[in-house]
Amino acid sequence: MEFPPASAEDWRALVLNTLGDKPPDSLTTTTADGLTIAPLYGAGLDGAVPTRPFDADRAWDLRAATRHPDPARANADILADLEGGAASVLVAIDPSAQSGVAVGATEDLARVLDGVILELAPVALDAGFLGTQAADWLSGVAKASPTALLQFHLDPLSAFARTGQSPGPIEAHLFACAGAAARHAVTYPKAQLFLASGAVVHEAGGGAACEVAFAAASALAYAKAMVRAGMAMDQAFSRITLGVTAEADYFLTIAKLRAARLVWARLVGACGLDVPARIEARSSQRMLTRRDPWTNMLRLTSAGFGAAVGGADAIILGAFTDALGRPSPLARRQSRNTQLVLMEEAHIGRVADPAAGSGYVEALTDQIARAAWSAFQVTEGLGGAVSALTAGHIAAEVETTCAARTETGEPAIVGVTAFPPAQDEPVEVDTAPGAPVAAPAPRLPGPDGRCPPLSPLRISEPFEIEAAR
Repeated sequence: MEFPPASAEDWRALVLNTLGDKPPDSLTTTTADGLTIAPLYGAGLDGAVPTRPFDADRAWDLRAATRHPDPARANADILADLEGGAASVLVAIDPSAQSGVAVGATEDLARVLDGVILELAPVALDAGFLGTQAADWLSGVAKASPTALLQFHLDPLSAFARTGQSPGPIEAHLFACAGAAARHAVTYPKAQLFLASGAVVHEAGGGAACEVAFAAASALAYAKAMVRAGMAMDQAFSRITLGVTAEADYFLTIAKLRAARLVWARLVGACGLDVPARIEARSSQRMLTRRDPWTNMLRLTSAGFGAAVGGADAIILGAFTDALGRPSPLARRQSRNTQLVLMEEAHIGRVADPAAGSGYVEALTDQIARAAWSAFQVTEGLGGAVSALTAGHIAAEVETTCAARTETGEPAIVGVTAFPPAQDEPVEVDTAPGAPVAAPAPRLPGPDGRCPPLSPLRISEPFEIEAAR
């Protein structure tokens, strides 16, 4: 037989001869969360996935995250990020100075955002159960400017799922956040109010469909709460941002973001609305390694590429040292520049939905969207996101995926299970301590809410522990 084969029949004969006794179906694989991956795809039918509005000047919002506990250092990082090419910032707030900036009052947040023009640079928050208080602090900094580009990112469900408990009934936190959202919606017509994120599912080991389904269930819970607080339904949905993770597998990331838009379109369509999705993609933390952390640059670049091609409105890339500690200026600059190269030099955002028509991407998009919608329906059948969390349904789904992953084994992890370095090269991380500040307690009247926690994990950690013995 000549090579390369001259016809499709000759190709098939070559494949069968190579496989020997194995059938062609033996090349088909199944992921830990049940997605089927075929060895070969033909041209795909364009599924007409909704896309974000095309902007030739700024393909997507390059968002930089700030978690340094010291407000002055956090402010310096923010200004450096904005001057270095970032378009917006995310401020993680933690008065205990353990996992975010030590902010406990409007004055503290004002120091963090000193020099930031809120009418030009959107500011997003990550405050957990302090979301309503943090929203008031950010409002105080914005001084009721109607053109301020604020992203309050209220998201009590993620905080509840991650910790497994809430200070007071989780329903009370949901209603309190909705009340705060209704107040701020009038003052800040350009503000986004809620973040409906599936990241907590992903970081605990869940699959793509479960992640998208939880984000959709959270979005519906938040929309219902805002409607009860007096907002119109179309206004409620238009003020919600979907949160999705970006992984090293860029095909999976592309398909997941496209599927999230399909699920969102079906959700709002079922409510009689036509509201486009707004998606914030954050790079996966579970994919990062402590061993040979330089390889994380490759993972983050792939994640950023997938998020951009998948059509994210805003992208947050972590630092390659995140698994070790807070990033140095070098790591922060690398995080920014990765996106800038993808945007300004590779021109990734110059085409809307460039993966449309790809057989593999269209098939994967369809699988994730269908599975996510089915999982979303199951969640709603249990009474919604809160009930599904409390009953342990979401945790059970994540545990099933984790068990399947352990059974089938993860692909090789470069720098850990494949091509590990003979000797780890040290990398710089920031170790400056932070000072806790006083802050109002997030507790609300009533018994604490409880659910099985979705504790974050890193895929490489068991292998790193074994290698260190």
